Amino acid sequence: MNNSKTPRCYFGFTRHCLLVLVVLLWANSSAIAQDSLTPKRPKIGLVLSGGGAKGFAHIGVLKVLEKEGIPIDYIGGTSMGAVVGALYASGYSATQIDSIFKSTDFDALLSDYIPRNSKSFFEKHNDELYAISLPFKNLHIGIPSGLSKGIYNYNLLNKLFYHALEVRDFTKLPIPFYCLSSNIETGKEVVLDAGYLPEVLLASGAFPSLFAPVEIDGNLLVDGGATNNFPVEEMKKRGVDIVIGVDVQDEGKDRSDLKDAAKILVQISNFQMMEKMNDKLKLIDIYIKPDVKKYGVMSFERGNEIEGKGEEAALAALDKLQVLKTGTAIRNPLQIHPIDSLHVGNILLSSPLKNYTRAYVMGKVRLKQNTVVSFADFTTGINKIAATQNFGSVFYQLDKKDGSTDLQLDLLENPSNAYVKFGLHYDGLFKSGLLTNYTKKKSVFKNDIFSLDLILGDNFRYNLDYYIDNGFYWSFGLKSKFNQFNRNVKTDFENGELLQILGINNINIDYADVTNQAYVQTLFVQRFLLGAGVEFKHLKITSTTIENTKPVFENSNFTSVFGYIKYDSFDNKYFPKKGWSYSGDCQSYLFSSNFNNDFSRFSIAKSELAVAFPVVRNLTAILRSEAGFSFGGMSSNYFDFILGGYGANNTHNFKPFYGYDFLSISGNSYFKSELNLDVKFLKKHHLNAAGNFANVGDYLFNNTRWLSKVAYSGYALGYGMETLIGPVELKYTWSPELSKGFTWVSVGFTF
Repeated sequence: MNNSKTPRCYFGFTRHCLLVLVVLLWANSSAIAQDSLTPKRPKIGLVLSGGGAKGFAHIGVLKVLEKEGIPIDYIGGTSMGAVVGALYASGYSATQIDSIFKSTDFDALLSDYIPRNSKSFFEKHNDELYAISLPFKNLHIGIPSGLSKGIYNYNLLNKLFYHALEVRDFTKLPIPFYCLSSNIETGKEVVLDAGYLPEVLLASGAFPSLFAPVEIDGNLLVDGGATNNFPVEEMKKRGVDIVIGVDVQDEGKDRSDLKDAAKILVQISNFQMMEKMNDKLKLIDIYIKPDVKKYGVMSFERGNEIEGKGEEAALAALDKLQVLKTGTAIRNPLQIHPIDSLHVGNILLSSPLKNYTRAYVMGKVRLKQNTVVSFADFTTGINKIAATQNFGSVFYQLDKKDGSTDLQLDLLENPSNAYVKFGLHYDGLFKSGLLTNYTKKKSVFKNDIFSLDLILGDNFRYNLDYYIDNGFYWSFGLKSKFNQFNRNVKTDFENGELLQILGINNINIDYADVTNQAYVQTLFVQRFLLGAGVEFKHLKITSTTIENTKPVFENSNFTSVFGYIKYDSFDNKYFPKKGWSYSGDCQSYLFSSNFNNDFSRFSIAKSELAVAFPVVRNLTAILRSEAGFSFGGMSSNYFDFILGGYGANNTHNFKPFYGYDFLSISGNSYFKSELNLDVKFLKKHHLNAAGNFANVGDYLFNNTRWLSKVAYSGYALGYGMETLIGPVELKYTWSPELSKGFTWVSVGFTF
């Protein structure tokens, strides 16, 4: 029985298997037929050319592509096209990119702006004194490799791409990406589709002479536009079916348009590209050429207009683009939230430094391992090491690991340790001056700085500094300076007695002051500069216009000790928008050669507090209050506080005061307050109005006189402009106590 049943089961099972097989074959053939009815979507590549500010047009094009549902499978670009393309490829939407560009300070980016709060007091002083700084080696003056090392740009790129920093193969981004750079040594183009994204983008946009070259894998790279500003050939190599090319390059200009250096450089760099354009156009399926010929590569302030031109050009090509539509919303941008803090893990140096220790670097960046810091504090730390100017390049990589971020610093020591620097200034007290400076670092010790200023002009002066910078530890310094001027003044250093006896309003004096100091200083709670020292001063004041009386008022040596505390968070020394500053010092004069036989030991204390804050857009208020007094003995009249004038470098105890001429009001104590309203009405142009009020006299604070009715007042209206040599200012000042006003002109950084 078993044998007779077995064939039936077998054949029954076989029939079922055949039935299943037929069904599967039918389903598969149906699927194949269906696929044949729905052709595969072509692979689309987008190429974005370089063009500086004209790259804003790329954003307009992306907005149209995104709105119309045009899928993008690959993105390539050069320079600004690389930056826009990388943002889109990493997950940002076109609208998000638009917001990023509108919030970017391109003036700061181009100038490689390092905020003042990232600089030490020495570095602030250095940067606000000289208009030009050039390397000096083997008795030859050199030129910098670029105006900008790109630190501001690099910090910004690290912040924007923090979400994608672990992606070192750019084909693994949400949209595969590549960009172009140029090898400055070989003149060959370099395709970059892997690496550390912020560094790669910096290299792609390192415009020669504006930005310093970037070294990657042994190649010294500059802007890709020098060799291939529109890399469509590379896109074809990537196997795409359709190439959309967005071209914002300059067309050839005639002599009428070539009127500045930027346009000439762009024209030269575009010669090769213009020759290749016919071949490139053959590789492009949809060519979009925004009408941006009336804009320049630096027209960042017209970004909205340029972006609109991109939208117009994309809409004009809409018929061709719509063929590529998928009918569904294919762009799903990532939810990218701007990084506001990071957990710093290990801090590493990529290679040992020859002249600087790890402790020096750590003391400058002020970042501690295994701590959480705001991204603002992180970039401040990077800026601090860059502000030392001890490193020719400052790069870093962030590596996210196990909830923390390792920081690897790649520091290239500056090959130049000597510089020559120059500045110009004119004011109503010292008159015209040409500042020439020689600075040398590592003269004796690894972290020392020697600096000598020679000021040539109407009044020869000098400043000599030697400083050993130990960061958080006590630092040491030596100073020597000589100031002199000749001027008619309204003070006789005798409380007006001499002027009264002679029946004159003013006298002509020759003033000379040689001051030598040795001091120590350190940072207190990382913000305040705390210091103390000893001073030797020679003071000589003479007048050759007074007959039948002594022509020499003072000709003595003074020895003193001093201490001080300083703080300064202003974002700009001359035209601050925000921040505050404080300085206080006390100096005790212990010995004198006593030319006038009237010396007794005395001390002088003074303090100044200022705060700046925005009132409304482009309107800033600056409040300033200061006071000083002598104590402990009969002070010398030649150390009195003397108020008046504007625009000159503060020296001795001379203080500016609107409404009065230089050196007009004197006393051994004073209290002064000031309100200044500054309106920035154009880029780098300012209008301001100010009022100041003071009480000045001998031993003013021994009673409540300083709180009584204001004895002196003055007002000012002015215009100021920020220039390469420093501020240029014109002020008209007047006082209700005087019959005439004064006009003051100040040109350049004060010194």
